[in-house]
Amino acid sequence: MAKEVTVQIKLQAPGGQATPAPPIGPALGQHGVNIGQFVSQFNERTKELAGMVVPVVLTVYSDRSFSFEVKSSPAAVLLKKAAGLAKGSGNASKETVGTVTAEQVRQIAQTKMQDLNAFDIDTAVKVIEGTARSMGIKVEG
Repeated sequence: MAKEVTVQIKLQAPGGQATPAPPIGPALGQHGVNIGQFVSQFNERTKELAGMVVPVVLTVYSDRSFSFEVKSSPAAVLLKKAAGLAKGSGNASKETVGTVTAEQVRQIAQTKMQDLNAFDIDTAVKVIEGTARSMGIKVEG
């Protein structure tokens, strides 16, 4: 018999550097999840993504066991890294804060493809370009 799902929790944590401190500890503690076990498993799975923000969907079962799925980093984080920026523009329609090449956008789209609502790579590229535009990042090429 399959385990009964109690709740699904969506979190974002730095890859390979998660700690039991907030926001992870309180979010998991209220559902009776072993926080230390989650943190060690998460850090082990995401050690190659050190420092990058990594979304995770944690499924908690009725017996307090859990499983989790690591997603790809948010498009905004990947775009900021590609453009070498600390943050996006506060007024994207008037202020451009950086540039990325079309090839960088295509690589980000390929990375995000499984998490995007797109059927092919060209549509995924358009989604990433839209995110870049809303952050004040210009796409060249």
